[in-house]
Amino acid sequence: MTTTTRRRFLKGTGTALAASVLGVPALACSRPTAKLGVALLGLGGYSTGRLAPGLQQTTHCELRGIVTGSPEKIPVWQERYGIPDANVYSYDTLDEIADNDAIDVVYIVTPPSLHARDAIRAAEAGKHVWCEKPMAMDEAECRSIIDAAEQNGVSLSIGYRLHHEPNTQTIIRYGREETYGAVTGVKTGAGFVGRFPDPTAWRRVGALGGGALYDMGVYPINAARYATGLEPVAVRGRQWSERMDLFGDVDEFTTFELEFPGGIVVPGETSFGETMNYLDIEAERGWYRLRPFMNYTGVGGETSDGTRLPPDPGHQQARQMDAEALAILEGRPPIAPGEEGLRDIRVVNAIQASSADDQAWIAL
Repeated sequence: MTTTTRRRFLKGTGTALAASVLGVPALACSRPTAKLGVALLGLGGYSTGRLAPGLQQTTHCELRGIVTGSPEKIPVWQERYGIPDANVYSYDTLDEIADNDAIDVVYIVTPPSLHARDAIRAAEAGKHVWCEKPMAMDEAECRSIIDAAEQNGVSLSIGYRLHHEPNTQTIIRYGREETYGAVTGVKTGAGFVGRFPDPTAWRRVGALGGGALYDMGVYPINAARYATGLEPVAVRGRQWSERMDLFGDVDEFTTFELEFPGGIVVPGETSFGETMNYLDIEAERGWYRLRPFMNYTGVGGETSDGTRLPPDPGHQQARQMDAEALAILEGRPPIAPGEEGLRDIRVVNAIQASSADDQAWIAL
């Protein structure tokens, strides 16, 4: 089968998947037993420390390939995970992945400024796309990824691991079902004291998508949205740095306010200069909170009536990837689709605009 013919075939089968997502029943009604092959694109700390180990714990997908610009990493990954030469790609050869039946999904784990480039190429190769958050640099890039997935009939999911975390799902349910009455207020923040001694580290470079807001701010923005079950209508924010030797090119601190329908105004904060990790929700008949709310482990909380939300011991990334793989196998929409990432980036860009305009309110 030629490359062109194969791509047409993959797009055709992807179109069938898209049809099932839109309401046409999947061919198989029983729970799938097949596993999807995943290739990690970008072998930095997150792939090394969380995604690759998580894939060893999944039921519906497995690590089968890698895409890297660092040749020295290849033998280490091949030895550790048994990856054959045929499933190893560089960024220059990524397009050739279209001809590899062992790879079903490409997980994009490069810096945010490269997400659109890499996700679009993976989609055009006929592969499903999982893309780390933040989804991209701006709304136009997010839309280009979404369009590429739709045009090539592949599934697109954003790496919002907390959407799969049990206690996070519980507080989302509290808000949806008004367990403690309607939500009346939310406060949230996520940050840590960052140092990043390498001046080329992407978190220190604005053009690569660095800064506290892109890296950590998506957590409180997303939390405000899922805690209220609403979309913000306006935002204002302020960004600044204190350690200019480290963060002269990006924001070390960002604070913001999100205005939601019904008059709810949510204060949020994020930082590379202060440790914070909280999601506090007020409701008509009580309160509930998660502290910490965005750790890789230990997410837990409590409610005003004494209900405890003990941490779940499961591997968050394994849970996330398994759920999104099963959605693909069963022909269902992803749990965290591209539109979810786009909505957060729209807020991120509005906060940036507000800070540049002396903290003016920006309509969304």
